[in-house]
Amino acid sequence: MSDSQPYSPGPSLLPIERPRCSKCSTRMKLSRIMPGPAGYVFRNFECNRCVHVMTVTVATDPMKSDTLGWLAGELKPPE
Repeated sequence: MSDSQPYSPGPSLLPIERPRCSKCSTRMKLSRIMPGPAGYVFRNFECNRCVHVMTVTVATDPMKSDTLGWLAGELKPPE
């Protein structure tokens, strides 16, 4: 895979949350998805107004990532 080619883990059926820019509060656009640690991808977001860039780490499958341990340990059904 070339460094100039964006990485796509496959089609997503869930909408991608577009965060607000921390500098000007404009909704940012997704500009690139890159491979991250096992079970994760890095999503780069860019602001069209002030050109601020933000990278977010996202689990590709929450049930297969490290978050499964958190889910099993922290969440409990209502009593």
